Amino acid sequence: MFRRRESVPFSFVAESERFRSNVTPPPAARATVPELLGRSLVGLTVVAGLVGSLLLGLPALDSGPAADQGKQSTASQGR
Repeated sequence: MFRRRESVPFSFVAESERFRSNVTPPPAARATVPELLGRSLVGLTVVAGLVGSLLLGLPALDSGPAADQGKQSTASQGR
């Protein structure tokens, strides 16, 4: 393959296109059984917290009994 020759002030810049590192990353370590159990316990704790807050928060979001919706306040009567 034809390669263009250009004037480059530094030789490492010209050779950077064909440079390959011989350094390989270390293999990923497998998680042990206690680490997996700890991660799953943390995940279950987070999910249980979200479900608990939803169950405790839903009654606070309730607008009240349906009979109160038919009543109008005295301020809305236009007095």
